[in-house]
Amino acid sequence: MRKLIALSLAGLSGLALLQPARADESERLNAFFEARFERSLERSPVRASRLGIRTYQDRWDDVSERRREEDAALARADLQVLRDFDYGRLSAQDQLSYRLFERSLRNTLEAFDWRRQDYLLTQMGGMHRTVATTLLNSHPVGDRADAEAYIARLAGVRALMAQVVTGLRRQEAAGVRPPRFVYPLLVGEARNLVVGHPFDTSAGDSPLLADFRKKVTAAPLAVALRERLIGQAEVALREQFGPGYEALIAHLRESEREATDEAGVWKLPRGEAFYRYCLQQYTTLPVTAAQVHALGLKEVARIHEQMRAIMEVLGVPGSLQDFFVRVREDPDSYYADSPEGRAQYLGDAQALLEEVRGRQGEVLGLVPRAQVVVRPVEAWRERSAPKAFYQNPPLDGSRPGIFYINLYDMHAAPKYQLPVLLYHEAIPGHHVETVVAYQLNGLPQFRKFASIAAFSEGWGLYVERLAHEMGLYPQPMQDFGRLSLELMRAARLVVDTGLHAMKWTREEAVAYLDRNMPSTHYDNQREIDRYIVLPGQATAYAVGMQKILELRERARQSQGERFDLRAFHDVVLGNGPLPLPLLEEMVAAWIDTRSAT
Repeated sequence: MRKLIALSLAGLSGLALLQPARADESERLNAFFEARFERSLERSPVRASRLGIRTYQDRWDDVSERRREEDAALARADLQVLRDFDYGRLSAQDQLSYRLFERSLRNTLEAFDWRRQDYLLTQMGGMHRTVATTLLNSHPVGDRADAEAYIARLAGVRALMAQVVTGLRRQEAAGVRPPRFVYPLLVGEARNLVVGHPFDTSAGDSPLLADFRKKVTAAPLAVALRERLIGQAEVALREQFGPGYEALIAHLRESEREATDEAGVWKLPRGEAFYRYCLQQYTTLPVTAAQVHALGLKEVARIHEQMRAIMEVLGVPGSLQDFFVRVREDPDSYYADSPEGRAQYLGDAQALLEEVRGRQGEVLGLVPRAQVVVRPVEAWRERSAPKAFYQNPPLDGSRPGIFYINLYDMHAAPKYQLPVLLYHEAIPGHHVETVVAYQLNGLPQFRKFASIAAFSEGWGLYVERLAHEMGLYPQPMQDFGRLSLELMRAARLVVDTGLHAMKWTREEAVAYLDRNMPSTHYDNQREIDRYIVLPGQATAYAVGMQKILELRERARQSQGERFDLRAFHDVVLGNGPLPLPLLEEMVAAWIDTRSAT
């Protein structure tokens, strides 16, 4: 019986092709999924733009309370509709889709229940940044309609920011606001978008006018039409966009007066339960704060020992903390803090990208067809943006995936960490797992574009180690760089739970990183500030990697010499993003099937 179950489940691993059995019910279910996916894009024009869909690109998401209530009501209704399908008549792949869709609906309802506690705006993101990044990165201008849609979006910002301010006031009335340090970062980023022409007489265009002018000038439009469109954009910026951001800035400055320095979400209403919810959402596992904290301490100790082994290879005397100081203070650890140094960083990153792109087939059967490029974070957001991140390519192929690197502070971007950052964000990391999901045949759209932190960030951290196994860190300091980032993910388990469950202060959390990490005090403070406003998110990396490594070792032990690393990776990636318990089911089924043959 167990082998029969395994053989049935085996259809879920691999390339996610529909099974022919009971096609009528499967076709009906997939039609339901596609209709709901289209509805989700209509209700989130921002998401549609990120996917390269231009149908709704003249508008913004409705972020009102009424829309949140509508979304929750739709999720409840969809749960009822889902129960009308005969689960037993579905193919194995569609049974998996059924379970994932049901999970996403329940997540929507849980998120609705916690909507007051989840900070609307932080230095890590929010609608204040989404407006600019959507227009800059996800709104191409190929014709007049695209340009007019861009202008319509500029004109819609005043009403959008009014909704945002209303949402902030509602949170604040419920006793929820981020710590004091967040507000200057929010105000600074918002202010950067309303500096320059047409807002003031300083030299140069504001970021969005410069973007619009560049895109319209490159489009095949008559000169007179281009000038008219640019003039309309200036009016929309001055009369709608600017006042919208000024209203937001005014509210943030007012709200800052009531903010405190308390860091953890334990301070919020139902704070303990909220953090438990955050941990389980991000890890997809029923873990407790105590379990996560203990795992972090164990992993920090393990990685410290591996770093001491590198010290021996290098012949460096003294303690590990002495070595950290030496690395931090060594000028050779950094690129020059100059335009030339930044250009060298980007050039070296491009060379590493070309090398790993040529070798990805050694460990991956499923490889991305879309390209990925390296870009610096734009000046208007570099002070508050993370040190590195990835942005997916749109479906229409209008631009590649982007590996963004923040070069604002060159001491936060040491040479020895460049390779591991690139492997995590680009190839074989986020670019691979994101684009491979897009390419899978037979998956409903909602699965291709699902966001599951433990899966994607677990994969990103896993491939950092995979690159080591491929020999991609030939120099000891490059391997030290790999370990330094793995150490950071382990330390995150300690400080995230410390902040939000154990009532650590911001200063105590920074001090822990200062004692245990090679990174600078400034870099450690930025990291802690991230964990403060995104409770639980930072735990997804190490928890996800641990599960993938556990599953790989289980497969290796079971299959012995027949173990195929590429085939294992195809199973992991071959169903799109999955919560860790379902990923474990897929790998277990693959192991059982290979054992039965």
